[in-house]
Amino acid sequence: MRPHAHGLGPGGRSLVKSATGATTAPFESVIGRGAHLYIQGKKHIDCASGTFNVSLGYTLPEVTDAVHAQLDRCAHLSSDLTKAKSREIFELLRAFLPDHIDSYWFRDIIGSTANECAVRMAQKATGRTDVVSLFLSHHGQSIAATGMSGNAFRQRSFHLPIAGSLKIPAPDCARCFYRQVPESCGMLCAQRLEDFVEFASSGQVAALIIEPVLGNGGNITPPVEYYSVLRDICDRHGILIIADEVQTGFGRTGTFFASNGYAKELKPDIITFAKGAGGIGIPVAGVLMRKELDVLESWEHSTTSGANPLALVALEATVKYIRDHEILENVAIVSKILRDGLTELSAFFPRVSNVKGIGLMLAFDLPSAADVARFIAISRENGVIVRGSRYGFGNTVKVRPPLTTTESDVHDILTSLRTSLQQLESE
Repeated sequence: MRPHAHGLGPGGRSLVKSATGATTAPFESVIGRGAHLYIQGKKHIDCASGTFNVSLGYTLPEVTDAVHAQLDRCAHLSSDLTKAKSREIFELLRAFLPDHIDSYWFRDIIGSTANECAVRMAQKATGRTDVVSLFLSHHGQSIAATGMSGNAFRQRSFHLPIAGSLKIPAPDCARCFYRQVPESCGMLCAQRLEDFVEFASSGQVAALIIEPVLGNGGNITPPVEYYSVLRDICDRHGILIIADEVQTGFGRTGTFFASNGYAKELKPDIITFAKGAGGIGIPVAGVLMRKELDVLESWEHSTTSGANPLALVALEATVKYIRDHEILENVAIVSKILRDGLTELSAFFPRVSNVKGIGLMLAFDLPSAADVARFIAISRENGVIVRGSRYGFGNTVKVRPPLTTTESDVHDILTSLRTSLQQLESE
């Protein structure tokens, strides 16, 4: 494909000015091809994978063809008519699930409501109300999901009551809440969960909801021991664990779910997914759980577009592509090159620190949020799209290219990041 030249969109349409005066491209002129975006005629490697939901790149025939074919048949069906297809897809997923996860609920298209569904399951199954979440967590944009998330700035303008919700410090070893060091902390951040349950809850804790890697919170990647301590405490108190794998699922961390890889000791009772499940950005979400937690009536949690045929065929094609094209193996290869390259950059540039993450969910820190904002702008000028943490309030730069990224792409990414850091250092 030939990018549009001289600031013109398709058909020679001129670029337009935004309200801020910045030059923007008409919607129709922004084109995605694999891991790349062409914006105003300029090629970018998208290391944000869209909004972390374009897991297989922007255009993948195996997914786009399936969606086109379904669109020709019909774009929407009542979930009553898609039950059989949902069951087929769950059976396809079984090979990638922890052994104890043996049921599903496919009535969502976004992670926010999938997480709400998981909480409803936990509350109904246990007869309890409280939900424990973590500082810096991000569980969605809906009222309930925002209320469970661990950032005051997202709630300060609203009244978002979540009865019995309480939050505990995140396992951020670089900024330990308890001022410990990993070598001698004894997983204090996990151990203190028991104190919060005993002294800060109503005594009716239904579930702990946790992202195996805290994505928006700064790509916080706990030590593997953290998960087993949480599991032990939750078992003792009859608390269910919900693994929010909206960002970590579908190969992002190098295994299909973090829950059967890096975070397998978490042994979640419920897993939620969204984002990358649609492969090329098609909205789809769902909940996976132990059979005995399949307690909801159809009318207790549903959405109009849940289990719609476009979402289901995209989900099915995505699972098959990951399975048939050695995507997890590719993540293992290219993520090592990318992580090693980021580590080299941190050794060379004083402002870069705390390289972190797993698989193609990588990140590094800069001294301030202002540095991150400036670096994002410089990187885009140099042909790489990256994103920051905590909606611009954090000091982490997230580097998450599509899972189909090649070794050549990774070398281009590292070259561009090096150039961008040099420019940042020189300012």
